[in-house]
Amino acid sequence: MNNYYYIIAGLPELSRDWVCGDKDADIMLEEIREQCSSRDRSVIDFLMKGYSAENLTPDFYAEALASGNGFIREWFRFDLCVRNTKVRYLNRELGRESGKDVIGLGGDDGIAREGSLEFEEEGRLGQILDGSDILAREKGIDDLYWAKADELALFHYFDLTVILSFIAKLKIIDRWLKLDEKTGREMFRELVDEVRGTFKGVEYAG
Repeated sequence: MNNYYYIIAGLPELSRDWVCGDKDADIMLEEIREQCSSRDRSVIDFLMKGYSAENLTPDFYAEALASGNGFIREWFRFDLCVRNTKVRYLNRELGRESGKDVIGLGGDDGIAREGSLEFEEEGRLGQILDGSDILAREKGIDDLYWAKADELALFHYFDLTVILSFIAKLKIIDRWLKLDEKTGREMFRELVDEVRGTFKGVEYAG
């Protein structure tokens, strides 16, 4: 069993003036990896591959959607739909071909397979993309990702899914610490309070 309790206990205490300090997101992620089994580390590493633009190829998404891990499968299904919806939106705005730069899943039927993916949040994402405030638009998109991470971790306790959801949120926060530090700090405080509260509640109930 992995040391999920220790991962939560190792989160930094936050104050009103908290900043990343010496423990940034990369250090926290490495500490999480070190406390996981080799099998879980391989899943975490695959998740992290999805945060490098050069890795986001049709083959990567096809592998993700075929993964035996439910979080990986559904997270990257969602990510693919978000990215393609954003591309189609830009194509419309710029008067380009609707399918230009859309990521298919590879093979002759790649575009058809991608197009068949369900995307319940498409309407909400369209409203966000129509917004004129750039920061508000970025925050709205990240809110969708945050909500998806919550959804995928629902009813999971002390397992890898909880950790993957935490990492996905931490990556969102790390981006906001670079875009807007105040927002990033608020999101991190929310995440720590949320996870600690959940784990305390489970421990108490147990």
